[in-house]
Formats: sequence, structure tokens, C-alpha cells
Amino acid sequence: MDAFSAYPIKKHVKLLNRFPSIREFRPSDSRQAGWILYGLHISPGSLDDLSFLLGERVFPLTGWTVGPYEVLLMRGELTPEVVKLCDALALDCASLENIPNLYEPGLALFDMDSTAIQIECIDEIAKLAGVGEQVAEVTERAMRGELDFEESLRQRVATLKGTDVSVLEQVRDNIPYMPGMKQLTASLQARGWKVAIASGGFTWFSDKLKEDLSLAYAESNQLVIENGKLTGEVAGSVVDAQRKADILLDLAESYELMPANTLAVGDGANDLVMMSAAGLGIAYHAKPKVQQAAQVAIRHADLGGVLCVLSASLLPQRLSW
Repeated sequence: MDAFSAYPIKKHVKLLNRFPSIREFRPSDSRQAGWILYGLHISPGSLDDLSFLLGERVFPLTGWTVGPYEVLLMRGELTPEVVKLCDALALDCASLENIPNLYEPGLALFDMDSTAIQIECIDEIAKLAGVGEQVAEVTERAMRGELDFEESLRQRVATLKGTDVSVLEQVRDNIPYMPGMKQLTASLQARGWKVAIASGGFTWFSDKLKEDLSLAYAESNQLVIENGKLTGEVAGSVVDAQRKADILLDLAESYELMPANTLAVGDGANDLVMMSAAGLGIAYHAKPKVQQAAQVAIRHADLGGVLCVLSASLLPQRLSW
């Protein structure tokens, strides 16, 4: 599978062999379901462990695959206790509430740094400029929600004054995409979804993502450059938490999409307003504060986990055995 191939969503005989009871699934059984369990491999032993620890039998109603991932539809309610146990087993889970419909056009809005890509671009620029530790400390505090985002951004950018534009080029030309981002984008676009970036980072990098992934839209902050060097300033207003939410709502309106069929994915406190504005907000490998506030938290899977969650909207008609 090349990097831009969409993940197939389908029934798979390996799950049927491992969990024979799913052969009995009927579409009407989906009314008993309340959550999904997903991971690269789900063993019967993991369900046995869940059953033992919960003191009640845990078994799947049905199951399917999403690219390399296995997804099981589970009976009952997803409780905080179940979430903790799944996490201990290195598996992800999600409630079936508020999942956007993959049958209909939708919008997926992503944070960029540490969500769509593996790095914080400002930290990488700072390392090459010799102020890495100073900037990384402020970035971490901002991600935890301890500092006002705009203030922290301007403070960090000020330390980059005098940095040559070649440093930006070096970071841009070596951006490491988050595993699963390219496949997830292709999968959503194949179903008529718009995919976009709303970032407190910088246009140097979000513009590259927009081009590489054929995104519908990308908005971030613009660094001021004079005579080939950073001035230590950001042009115009900053893309902060509220602006990210406004981007989501504006795009949904412009594409005539129902708010319920929008998705926001992020990892920091600055993403919470955007995630709350979306039909479904997903915290991706996020700080504890963000995980607790989000409707869904992906702790172990790569970004393919987003499609695992959305795939539950295809039930019951298309994935019944």
C-alpha cells in the first residue's frame, strides 16, 4: 500500500475465525451496542482479561478491519473503568455517541504540530537557531494550558529574531508526517470529505501540508521575514483557540455541511474549543487535560484510529455478517 492509499473498511475472515460468535450478528443487534474496541491486534485473551477484571462477560457483537486495524463492536456502555482497562491492555476504545456519518459529506479539521505531523515546528526551528531549550519549555507549558497561547507564541517567536530563512526551509523540507495521516486523508477524501488544517503554527509548514495532501484549506500564523531573516514577529492576528473553532464553523457553512458531520482532531489545550465546536472532537496522543475533555481519546493507535472511530457509522447495513 503506498502512502496515499485509502484504508479499506471491510469484514475479514481472521476476525470471524478468532471470534466465531460474530457470525450470528444481525443488523438489529446493533441496538445493543454502545462502544467499539480497536487496535492492530485484538486477541480473545484481551477480552478474557476484560471480562475477569469487570466481573462480567465481555464479547463482541461483530467486527471489521480498517486498513491494518481490527475493530470490534461491543455490547453495553463504555464506562470510565472500561476505558482504563482498555488502556492497560494497550487498546483504544470509543463510545458510539456523536460519530459523524461516513455515508455523507463531512469536514475533518486537524491541528498540525504533534497531530498531523510528528514535530512542533517552532521547537525544531529553535533547536537549529540555538535557543531550543528556552522555546521548548514555553511550548510545553502552553500545551498543558498553563500559559495564554498568543502570549506564549509571541514570546517564543521573539527568541527567533535574526534566524536565517534557510532554517525554515530545512525544517519544511524534512517534515515527518504523523503515521497514518496520509492514509487517513486519502480515506476521508475518497468518501467526499473535506480535510483541512487549523494551526497555531506557521504558514511555511501548513502550506506544504495543503499542497502535499491536496487539502481543502489550511490556516496558520505568518512569520515576518525581512532581508532573509526572521524579525521575531508574527504578522496580523494570531490563530488561537477561538480562531480554530471559527475556522471549523466557517468551513462547515461554506461547504453547506451539518455541524454534526464535522470532526476536529488535536493534542493540546489550544485545540479544545475547536474540538467542542465539532460534531466529534478527538484527542490524539494528547495531554491528560485534553484527553479528559475530549469526546474520544486515541492513546495507542496512529491516526488510522480516527477512521476506526468513524467506521462505526457504517453499521449496521454494510458490515453485517
